[in-house]
Amino acid sequence: MAAKTHLYRATVAWTGAAGGTTESYDSYSRDYDIRMEGKPALPGSADPGFRGDPARHNPEDLMVGALSSCHMLWYLHLCSAKGVKVVAYEDAAEGAMVEEPGNGRFTEVVLRPVVTITADSDADRARDLHGRAHDECFIANSVNFPVRCEPDIRVASAP
Repeated sequence: MAAKTHLYRATVAWTGAAGGTTESYDSYSRDYDIRMEGKPALPGSADPGFRGDPARHNPEDLMVGALSSCHMLWYLHLCSAKGVKVVAYEDAAEGAMVEEPGNGRFTEVVLRPVVTITADSDADRARDLHGRAHDECFIANSVNFPVRCEPDIRVASAP
């Protein structure tokens, strides 16, 4: 099968200019909007540790969220194809970033999905499919740091 290219477009616009110019590090707002055509704007800012607005999404939050949601979507797809009936899925993902003089980088992200399946589903298969979801995840395949998955598989009690 030939490679297929998908294009994604985002417009990032600084909205903090009313808060002051970039005269100094302390003088300007870090607020911005991310826009994708046909979707609501996503309000962003820097991490609060870098003078950002804690009520807005920051790039580091979005990185962890992108990894977690990509993994979940692949996992749900694989479960549907392999006969595992998922009734609930929630991930408490966490990313670690080190800041060094002049730069910073993620050192790892850990996904901790809690997955509830029906009693007639195979719990071992449900657990194993996380490895395949990781292998298929477009975002995990695009980063240069480890992404670990520590799933917790639960079986729903009969009604």
